[in-house]
Amino acid sequence: MAHFAQLDENNIVQQVIVVADENCGGGEYPSSETPGQEFIAGLGLAGVWRQTSYNNNFRKRYAGIGYSYDEVNDVFISPRPFPSWNLNSEFEWEAPIAMPTEGGPWAWNEEAGNWEEFPMPPAE
Repeated sequence: MAHFAQLDENNIVQQVIVVADENCGGGEYPSSETPGQEFIAGLGLAGVWRQTSYNNNFRKRYAGIGYSYDEVNDVFISPRPFPSWNLNSEFEWEAPIAMPTEGGPWAWNEEAGNWEEFPMPPAE
């Protein structure tokens, strides 16, 4: 099965559908993308469609609704989790302060601009 993400005019994923391999030329990405797009168009589904990998084998990650598609780098990018976070060179969101490596679990507090520890309750 192949998966295709529909993009809006801002390259934001609107939906993801499954297309049978035989409707994608029976091949694997990238040769499967064009036949899959043609099949989708033949169904009357308008818009721009990009193939996405359920196993993250290409385009960095599996596309989800609300993800963006970076056409220059040919990757899907998850939504920014917090306004203060920045996208790194691996297309992953990073907090402005690295998460502590000891203790935890940790949660980002956007208002305070830091990580807060939420200790686990004692085992019963």
